[in-house]
Amino acid sequence: MSRVLGGLRSLRQRYRRGPVSTRVAIPLVLLVFALVYGTVGFVVLEGFPVIDALYMTVITLTTVGFGEIQPLSPTGRLFTISLIMVGVVVVFDLFAMFTSLVASGHLNKILGRRSMDRSIKSLRDHYIICAYGRVGRAAAKELTERGAAVVIVEPHGELEPLLAEAGVFYIVGDSTQEAVLEQAGIRHAKGLICAVDSDAVNVYIALTARALNPELFIIARASSPESVDKLHRAGSDRVVSPYVVSGVRMASMALNPAVLEFADMVSVASDLRVEELVIGEGSRLEARTISDVCAPYEGVMVLAVRKRAGELVIPPRADTVLHEQDLLIAVGPVAALSKLAEEALRETPDHRSAP
Repeated sequence: MSRVLGGLRSLRQRYRRGPVSTRVAIPLVLLVFALVYGTVGFVVLEGFPVIDALYMTVITLTTVGFGEIQPLSPTGRLFTISLIMVGVVVVFDLFAMFTSLVASGHLNKILGRRSMDRSIKSLRDHYIICAYGRVGRAAAKELTERGAAVVIVEPHGELEPLLAEAGVFYIVGDSTQEAVLEQAGIRHAKGLICAVDSDAVNVYIALTARALNPELFIIARASSPESVDKLHRAGSDRVVSPYVVSGVRMASMALNPAVLEFADMVSVASDLRVEELVIGEGSRLEARTISDVCAPYEGVMVLAVRKRAGELVIPPRADTVLHEQDLLIAVGPVAALSKLAEEALRETPDHRSAP
């Protein structure tokens, strides 16, 4: 007997510690069983029609106190007693499950997860970061500070509290799986950052992501120099090695501290940015010179121009004429650059009215 009781206690502990879906499913299955049990019993023992039998089962399980449809036989009364006992167990189990979900915060977590999934599904031109390690956290922080929408895909569930505290959209899952990347909105994303500390995993993520979205801009992390070429062949547009970048930065700091200080000032200053601007089709800036473009915006300077044919002009002359699909790299105040970016994409009235 003690072994049986011990086994029951063990099963109950595993049930309480099990996943939420299991803890919700079991009471619901028991409720369905009770409904079927009562309906079949009243049909077989008392000859009730199915609707009447189901009605009797529901009012018995809910103990609402309504009268019987017709007097029951002694067998029917014994059956009703057994149904009441089953109903008490089921109702108390449902109540305990619901109370446990509310008290433990699981219910809020489930509702929050569904709301987050709906928000992620509606995102467009966002960035997906695979792994929330040191590199992923730095990338997420920079992107969110720039106003970009970010979705983190993290395989380790123990980092979920950290992700929730950061206030970012996230998915706990394996970023090498197509279904997980689809859930993160890969087909509508603008960029993907592979920040996993395994080069092999980053290669696989890049291959999968490129197949799902050929237009995606992919940046991958490489821990070893030998992986750089593999990541490029896997579909990465840019490959970054944190160790190489750190070494180059330290060397630049030793050789040209003033230059690096200027770069740091641009990257961290709250009102100064380096941005890319693309001249859109029919833009108001098309066929104008750089001096004309920058004149209305105080503090804006064009550092480089990449022509649509691929030629990179550094530094561009003031009389350089801009054309559709030219890419400008400009530095200046954030507000001025934002207005210039709007002008770069805004069509002229003549082009807007053209058929």
